[in-house]
Amino acid sequence: MRGVNDVILNPETASNDLRLASPQRIVDWALESARRPIITTNFGPYSAVLLHMVTRACPQIPVIWADSGYNTRYTYLHAEQMIERLKLNIQVYNPLQSAARRNATMGLPEVDDPRHELFTEQVKLEPMRRAMAEAEPDVWLTGIRREQTEHRKSLDIVTQDKRGGLVKVAPVFHWSEAQMQAYLDEHDLPNETRYFDPTKVLDNRECGLHTRRIA
Repeated sequence: MRGVNDVILNPETASNDLRLASPQRIVDWALESARRPIITTNFGPYSAVLLHMVTRACPQIPVIWADSGYNTRYTYLHAEQMIERLKLNIQVYNPLQSAARRNATMGLPEVDDPRHELFTEQVKLEPMRRAMAEAEPDVWLTGIRREQTEHRKSLDIVTQDKRGGLVKVAPVFHWSEAQMQAYLDEHDLPNETRYFDPTKVLDNRECGLHTRRIA
């Protein structure tokens, strides 16, 4: 099977090669030839699945969390639980402006408010760009799944920056919610269902991390 370094030639072929592979095998494939792999998380629903898969294969992999500052109490408690249980090499990136200051000057704009794009840039996209600039990854492991949004149906297990750089690998891309839950049950992992993302608001809406160039 082709390695990550060969993806530049054809990410579509790589995705086809991996179509019947298990998520754990996809993780192993991605890590085998990666020089600077990272995994991102939001500690939201089913996030423990990929964190568990990846860190048992590579315990010291940098785990990047762009914390908007607007997570629920339950999400923060879940994050602390997972950081401790999986001994995550967590790298937290916060917005340059505090939530309190932003609330005073902008508030929390609705998705149809023209200011929502600026809000998303400040709390999600800029922190992630900063993280990517510092980490300089060649492989980005992400927990996105095909069934989550219409846009994600147009993606695949392996995608790549159009400039031929960063390779994005989604090991659980073809898994259903039922399969994700089964994995949690099998490994006695907690779930976080009270997660709220102010940049999305709606579950089937994109925040921009997977529709815009980040690195």
